[in-house]
Amino acid sequence: MEKYIDLKNTADYSSLEKAAQIIRSGGLVLFPTETVYGLGANGLDEMAVKKIFKAKGRSSDNPLILHISDFNMLNDIATDISEIEHKLMDAFWPGPFTIILNRKPIVPNSVTASLDTVGIRMPSNEIANKLISYSGVPIAAPSANISGKPSGTNISDIFDELSDKVDCIIDGGNSLVGLESTVVRVIDGIPTILRPGKITPEDIKKVVGKVQIDKHIFSKLEDGEKVLSPGMKYKHYAPNSKCILVYSDNNDLLVNKIIEISSSYKTPLILSTSENVQKYEGNLVIDIGSKYNLDEIAKNIFTDLRKVDKFNPDIVIVEGVKQDGLGLAIMNRLIRACSHNYIEL
Repeated sequence: MEKYIDLKNTADYSSLEKAAQIIRSGGLVLFPTETVYGLGANGLDEMAVKKIFKAKGRSSDNPLILHISDFNMLNDIATDISEIEHKLMDAFWPGPFTIILNRKPIVPNSVTASLDTVGIRMPSNEIANKLISYSGVPIAAPSANISGKPSGTNISDIFDELSDKVDCIIDGGNSLVGLESTVVRVIDGIPTILRPGKITPEDIKKVVGKVQIDKHIFSKLEDGEKVLSPGMKYKHYAPNSKCILVYSDNNDLLVNKIIEISSSYKTPLILSTSENVQKYEGNLVIDIGSKYNLDEIAKNIFTDLRKVDKFNPDIVIVEGVKQDGLGLAIMNRLIRACSHNYIEL
């Protein structure tokens, strides 16, 4: 059987039946979603799920998300769903939205890190949705990358690190969103964002009138605290080099501080918004996109973080963005990529 399935330029998804058979047989499939690429296995098969952790080098206390194709599949794995939770799912599914629900016993402990809850998402990406449907089981899938590294948003970025660890690779081109899904848990009747993403606090508030943001979005987990959602680990999405994140509402202050930091290193590299690229003349610069187009930055940021390692800089200085809307998710990923080395002026 062909290990590589190219679906970038076709709507003929019949070849997904082969990939679905691999899922049902306990194998691993690398597949596209609208957020990032996923490393998937049968989410109801304990041994298959453990293969995900081994392939990624992922800690077993970091729960996975189950991806479903329809609401019938939801009813097989979740219970005690509230009216607010139903409203959120109706509003944002299919799409880049994960909700933490009470799980049924059929869900293995390896998926949930032995929690009583499970994260569930219904992808809008047609390839992902059909793969799940053909498989007939929820697919457990974290982002496709070695743990700690930037998530994969296209096959070329992740092929070398994962191709020999999976049974099938499905190439669907570049991810549409570029950041992992928003993760929400309803706590005391209030939707609480555990990991920000494309679905913003403002989007959620429009649906149910209220929202809160978990304190760990920009802070570290304390020793002994349980990981309630993927993406809450201290260091994540990180290049090999030391990184510093800098942000200011005052652009002159921002640029001057980055130039000041860069002058203390031999081989600095700056991840700059398009508007400021020319201001760092003499430095190695990667353009992450316009500060006025956060969708563009979100779509490209993981690929840009991966580019860094090719230059082997002694410091990476990253321009931050305003923490509004999608900027909340971008800054969440960048703060973790920089191991919380963050300067705000």
